[in-house]
Amino acid sequence: MKKIGIYAILIGLALIILPYFGLTLRLFGMIDELGETPAWAIKIGLVVIGAVLFFVGSSKETEEIAKQNTESKA
Repeated sequence: MKKIGIYAILIGLALIILPYFGLTLRLFGMIDELGETPAWAIKIGLVVIGAVLFFVGSSKETEEIAKQNTESKA
């Protein structure tokens, strides 16, 4: 889940930053056709959901490592 979160954050940031340089991601170009408000909602939503997935994935990973360490010591 951590990798998916990173990818979502990167795509969201790219969708926000690239139009200032006159560039777009071809696959996600249709988002801008929905209108300004829905497009911004989708872009910001990607960043937020990506951050949530990243932190949830890293906390589960930490729990698994701690669990393995306690099992190996016993």
